[in-house]
Amino acid sequence: MHEKEYLELLIQSLKKKLLILNKLSVLNQDQRAILQDENSDPDAFEINVRDKEDLVKQIMALDAGFDEVYAHIKALMEKDHSAYETQLDEMRELIRQIMARDASLRAEEKRNYALAQRKFLSVKKQVREVKASQKLVNNYYQNMMKQSRFTPQFMDNKK
Repeated sequence: MHEKEYLELLIQSLKKKLLILNKLSVLNQDQRAILQDENSDPDAFEINVRDKEDLVKQIMALDAGFDEVYAHIKALMEKDHSAYETQLDEMRELIRQIMARDASLRAEEKRNYALAQRKFLSVKKQVREVKASQKLVNNYYQNMMKQSRFTPQFMDNKK
């Protein structure tokens, strides 16, 4: 492969990473909506997290490939920097966009984490309340069943 082809490969990798980061941003917005909805389905949250995990794995694979290709042509790039100026400028701009998107994603993740913590605390509280109510109902039922076993003590048995 020629150096310019390697550079185009790096540029395509950066573009794909930016596209995936945009998809992650959409999933973060969906996750926020799920966490804010009191009647949301827990499965929707789990699916959202799985989709985000898949995208993160894709980013990691892209980063590994990028590093490998860059290591291969790094010496040539440093030696003849001016010959590749347009591609390097495009790469710099893509990297700036990626860094900006990454920063906003981290902020979104932090907000969603706080929402998730509140949501999980709320669910735990509801579970405790249901268990307490269930215990009261069971105690009431057991007490009522025990009362029917005893014969009335103050009943006149004469006819």
